[in-house]
Amino acid sequence: MTYLFNQPSAFAAELIEGFIAANADKVRQVTGGVVRSTRSEPNTVAVIVGGGSGHYPAFAGLVGQGLAHGAAMGNLFASPSAQQIYNVARAAHNGAGVLLMFGNYAGDVLHFGQACERLRAEGIACDVLAVTDDISSAGKEELEKRRGVAGDLCVFKAACAAAEAGHDLAAVVKLAQHANQRTRTFGVAFAGCTLPGASHPLFEVEKGRMALGLGIHGEPGIKETDMPSADELAEIFVERLLNELPVDIKQAEGQRVAVILNGLGSVKYEELFVVYRRVAQLLDAAKVQIVEPDVGEFVTSFNMAGASLTLMWLDETLETLWRAPTNTPAYRKGSVLVAEPLSATEREESREEALPAATAESQESAKRVLQLLESVADMLQRNAKRLGDIDAVAGDGDHGIGMERGVLGAVAKARDVAARGAGAGSLLCRAADAWADNAGGTSGALWGVALTALGTALGDRFTPDAQRVAAGVRAAKEGIMHFGKARVGDKTMVDVLVPFSDSLNAAVAEGASLTDAWLAAAQVADKAAQDTAQLVPKMGRARPLAEKSLGTPDAGAISLALIVNTVGDLLKEQSTSEQGV
Repeated sequence: MTYLFNQPSAFAAELIEGFIAANADKVRQVTGGVVRSTRSEPNTVAVIVGGGSGHYPAFAGLVGQGLAHGAAMGNLFASPSAQQIYNVARAAHNGAGVLLMFGNYAGDVLHFGQACERLRAEGIACDVLAVTDDISSAGKEELEKRRGVAGDLCVFKAACAAAEAGHDLAAVVKLAQHANQRTRTFGVAFAGCTLPGASHPLFEVEKGRMALGLGIHGEPGIKETDMPSADELAEIFVERLLNELPVDIKQAEGQRVAVILNGLGSVKYEELFVVYRRVAQLLDAAKVQIVEPDVGEFVTSFNMAGASLTLMWLDETLETLWRAPTNTPAYRKGSVLVAEPLSATEREESREEALPAATAESQESAKRVLQLLESVADMLQRNAKRLGDIDAVAGDGDHGIGMERGVLGAVAKARDVAARGAGAGSLLCRAADAWADNAGGTSGALWGVALTALGTALGDRFTPDAQRVAAGVRAAKEGIMHFGKARVGDKTMVDVLVPFSDSLNAAVAEGASLTDAWLAAAQVADKAAQDTAQLVPKMGRARPLAEKSLGTPDAGAISLALIVNTVGDLLKEQSTSEQGV
């Protein structure tokens, strides 16, 4: 359990505040996370790492000389939003481009990808790299589907040392990819973690048993076995990893490796040393040379009981990068020349949020868009439990809560910017960021994509008409399919969004009013949502329990259908009272 907290909802924000207070000589807070509080070499690549909170020292603890320039920090186990990542990247940018790095999880892939595109659109060279070191999460033939776990540190370290050495963005990306390709991790769990305020752990392992390959958020592993001794666990770790050599290494004998024995939160350092004693013996027997090993906590899962072993197979370049000095709050190696601290003025972050100029017509439209969002919020609050129950059949049951958090955040932001004269487009774009920030996860990311696309199409100059709205919905469909990679038939919200968008655009093209076209498309969305009950999921956390969901519709599909019907009802009311709306 978690012993020390105030309000559970404030936990993530308060831990950042305390972290900054304890490490002000190395890091400073910006909106969305932290960046270095020391001066970096100008015209060098900035490396931004990030992910959900609850994995300390990842990610904020790795910000400092020789390692990351900044860390985007989401809520507990929730990806940071694209806006948060963008803010951190802009604050850390040194003039030579940005590399965004993260573990390979759906929400992170979406949000970091969106932030990358936004930075590129502003003329900042940017690239992304998702770490894929967890050998238990996908087979050798699907390396790109593997999760990022404790091997994050190896890959981050290589990229950041390359950036610190002055390599350009293309070279930093190439070296990071090389490190990722040569990094392998295998983990086990003995008990799940319990988040602040929760009465039960996120997942459970039967007493006296051990889950092999279970993910750091409780994602399914390979199997369960009886609890091993420390030596037996070391043997499992080494055997699994020596059987998973990178493709360009033909045999383990004679190789040099960086080694990380990682505790996941509740396994004590003393226990890890007992395990490492045997790991070192086994690698020595295999004639594998260990280089600067690390034993401790590097990527945790809050207070989860478990451990993992990581090997990064070195060549001369990777060994140089691995050995390079670093000085961060949680990871130090070698000796660095202490960087000059930023001045007090440079540390201050401007929190002024400028809004684009908007016409009176668009400002009036923004008020109507706010009404739509408020109606959607009321509906989602009423249906949060129902959506959670649907999601719990084959998922983790948090869809309703996430949607509620997202829409309430979006409404709060929309009210704020509407009061300050935002146009309809800017209001939706700001609401999109707030939805993603508050909801977290893949669903939050996708709704951020959708509202941003719609807001961009509406703009801040004109009253939204049928053509602009239909174009915005089409852009939302294309954006969600691009970032989320789902297709019709995968049992996701895409199964509703595609027919809804197609129906709406077809009706508008034939001359229908926005209200009539929307109401007709909403009926199509309803049927499509119910039809997902006959599908099995091919993406996301529900995929391992695919057959269990047969006969139950997809929660994301149902929530989208509910939303478009709620909007349709209000459009009908508005069109009755105001001509042309």
